[in-house]
Amino acid sequence: MAQKPSIPKGTRDFNAVEVAKRSYIMNIIKEQFELYGFQPIETPSFENSETLMGKYGDEGDRLIFKILNSGDYFDEVRKGIDIAIRGGEVFYRKIIEEKEDTTDWNSRNSRFEFVEKFKDSIRLSGKNKTLNNLPADEVLQHVFSLINSSYKLKNEEERNKSLAMIYANLLLNIKSKDITSKISEKALRYDLTVPFARYVVQHQNEIEFPFKRYQIQPVWRADRPQKGRFREFYQCDADVVGSTSLFQEVEFVQLYDAVFTALDLKGVTIKINNRKILSGIAEVIGAQDKLIDFTVALDKLDKIGEEKVKEEMRSKGISEEGISKLQPLFSLKGDFGTQVESLKSILNTSEVGLKGIEELEFIDAAISKLGLKTANLQLDVTLARGLNYYTGAIFEVAAPEGVKMGSIGGGGRYDDLTSIFGKPDTSGVGISFGLDRIYLVLEELNLFQETNADATKVLFIKFVDKEAMACLQAVTQLRQNGVKAELYPDNAKMKKQMTHANRRNIPYVVLVGVEEMNSGFYTLKNMLTGDQHKLNLKELLSTLK
Repeated sequence: MAQKPSIPKGTRDFNAVEVAKRSYIMNIIKEQFELYGFQPIETPSFENSETLMGKYGDEGDRLIFKILNSGDYFDEVRKGIDIAIRGGEVFYRKIIEEKEDTTDWNSRNSRFEFVEKFKDSIRLSGKNKTLNNLPADEVLQHVFSLINSSYKLKNEEERNKSLAMIYANLLLNIKSKDITSKISEKALRYDLTVPFARYVVQHQNEIEFPFKRYQIQPVWRADRPQKGRFREFYQCDADVVGSTSLFQEVEFVQLYDAVFTALDLKGVTIKINNRKILSGIAEVIGAQDKLIDFTVALDKLDKIGEEKVKEEMRSKGISEEGISKLQPLFSLKGDFGTQVESLKSILNTSEVGLKGIEELEFIDAAISKLGLKTANLQLDVTLARGLNYYTGAIFEVAAPEGVKMGSIGGGGRYDDLTSIFGKPDTSGVGISFGLDRIYLVLEELNLFQETNADATKVLFIKFVDKEAMACLQAVTQLRQNGVKAELYPDNAKMKKQMTHANRRNIPYVVLVGVEEMNSGFYTLKNMLTGDQHKLNLKELLSTLK
């Protein structure tokens, strides 16, 4: 039975027209990037897992596609299990021999006594730092309850087997990172920013700072597919590293405006906030240790509403008193200046929060003086992109009013991203354009220019093989002069060849019969008007160029 063709959810095929439209968007973005002085680079589609993991928060890490190692890695895992079972048998014989009373594992004292006596075995001679850093009773409570159940088994062989399996599971738990690395050492890139940070550190001796780069490449996320959200999609990024100047943020606002104006996508809203303001708010409500939880929840305000955000905050351990202090944020209104004044009253006791306000005021003042062509700059204090690396300004771009679509761009300032790769104190700031969502918005608003994706300008109609060679000679001459030309390859009726030209929106066809061959002239037909003219090769070239 033939296999039904399909592609993974969240991925797409693109036909010629769609590719042409996507290229149109990318070319405009690329043109503006280069106009603003950004240089192109490219990085691999996959990175070492350690490069990506831990950079995007818990939610982001879960969405990273991991790549299976080649080879029989499961064989290594099976060997690990066998070793664990053998070690478990030895370990539990030791328990039976040295501890007479094995029936009471529930009391705290018994657990501590057990841990002190056998800690080296449990901790694998102290090699497992994660286990060492956790309270013994917390880590082993479940293990002890299983041990209790095992000791109730009357059959000695079954009891030892059960105990060995408990130990095996414990060992596998402890060594899960080792096993994971045996299975997967690489992952598809989640975004372009972290690979860029890796690139900067790896090539720092070749780079002139401040370094302005752009990148237009696909990324992958194991997200739930929906409208405007895909598992494979392109990002179009521009970043500057090696400069702390806020004029970089100002230029990025201008760059957003320039690109969307060039795309004729008028009325987009460039939302801006500052991570320092969010830190200040967390400080004021007494949730400094829950900054990420707080910002991730706040970032969902426009998606799930105020009450659901509050529920999520409660579930993360933020107090009712703290949540009540956030109430003014949920109803913050007015223009940029009005919102800033309200924030000052909320954050008057937070030095870091006031610093964030100062930075926002600088950007707003500069943009007010320079002006924007078609975009709007708007302060949105609930904007709290959940990535771990933003430290200053945060950007997000919303489609024009009336278009239901998630953000079509975003970015921000990151002061310490490169430090994770061994280069501290290198500030950066960058933005990204969501190509796929921009495409959907332009489609919805009918803003794409007329695109002839096929782009072939003339098709030579084939009568017989003898005339075909004369046609191919003419086609070759036209191509050498930059005219996109084709010869219909097969022997077919003229009607079929003409229909082929119409379906592909080819504007001209050339007829070459015996008469044309003998005279050295070609019959050129305009497929739109039906007009026909006899032209020599020079005239044909002049007409088609």
